[in-house]
Amino acid sequence: MTVQTLSRPAAATTTTAMRIAGVGSAMPEHRFAQPAIAEALKDYWAGKLRKPELLDQVHENARVDFRHLSFPMERYKEFKTWGETNDAWLEVALQLGERAIDQALENAGLKRHDLNAIYVVSVTGVASPSLDARLINRMGLRTDIKRTPIFGVGCVGGALGITRAADYVLAYPTHNAVILSVELCSLTLRRDDMSTANLVSAALFGDGAAAVIVSGADSAAAPRADEPRSLSQPGPRILGNGSVFYPNSEDIMGWNISEKGFKIILSARLPDFIRENLPRDVDAFLARYKLKRADIGNWVIHTGGPKVLEAIQDSLDLPESALQPSWECLRQYGNLSSASVLLVLEDYVKQRRPAPGTLGVLMAMGPGFCSELILLQW
Repeated sequence: MTVQTLSRPAAATTTTAMRIAGVGSAMPEHRFAQPAIAEALKDYWAGKLRKPELLDQVHENARVDFRHLSFPMERYKEFKTWGETNDAWLEVALQLGERAIDQALENAGLKRHDLNAIYVVSVTGVASPSLDARLINRMGLRTDIKRTPIFGVGCVGGALGITRAADYVLAYPTHNAVILSVELCSLTLRRDDMSTANLVSAALFGDGAAAVIVSGADSAAAPRADEPRSLSQPGPRILGNGSVFYPNSEDIMGWNISEKGFKIILSARLPDFIRENLPRDVDAFLARYKLKRADIGNWVIHTGGPKVLEAIQDSLDLPESALQPSWECLRQYGNLSSASVLLVLEDYVKQRRPAPGTLGVLMAMGPGFCSELILLQW
């Protein structure tokens, strides 16, 4: 694979050199090994599982070693209604959201009052006033901050939030925007749902939050596009982004929402759907910048699960090492829905920083069904 580095891509000028200025995350204090969660779920579903021993195999197949949960495992048996779990979601989401935003700001060298826009993504709970409004009050953010709550987009939400924030700072180049993704998947677990989709989800999804600061070209946090980047500058430039919507595919992923709460929709045909569509759409996206897959030096991919990661790797003809950061994130945290791709990004920023000039693609897919793609330069 040939990795192309560009000192000044066609997509990047001094007026479009917005960048990721900082990334942060926050996890609940309760962290459990996968076998312990499997045992707790056998107790949770006592008398309802036809073959409890098969749950161990489902959890092993998820290729997850650890997950963070919002509460101790015994607490989940106490929840009786969706209202109770939604109240718990709001309580924990505010705590983790504040911590994740503050961590991202610290890594960007910014303060709370430097934020001009806030995008909050979550698909595991609902509130009105929404999380963003409550965080503005809780954190004392500026009163003229532009706020956008985003619900219903699931696993694609972290990438979608970055694209919307990039569009915002392109229009307001002196501004800084924060994207917060907070997902507490354990609080959507249905005790009455013994479907295969729910059992698989219970083995795969975890809880946590991640935040990203996107800064405009003329923000104090962003260098000019023609200035060299020092190793102390934490994030890549955003050169472009794209969205793809797949008509008539609502049945692939999402929620059925009723008085009992969230019921997972997770189609077994998702891996085949990825193989059929993703290569064409990635190639079309890269062609806008006169690039090919071989020019991309790193892939920041949402941790959808083993079958999803295998489908992405196979369909894009990527080496096993290309998705290793995503596999590691899956192993350490499980799938955190919209927050997962931001955790993979954080890992690249803090631990696996590519060489200056390396091109990357950040990508996630989710309910709609849809894809979001972002072209990065490190």
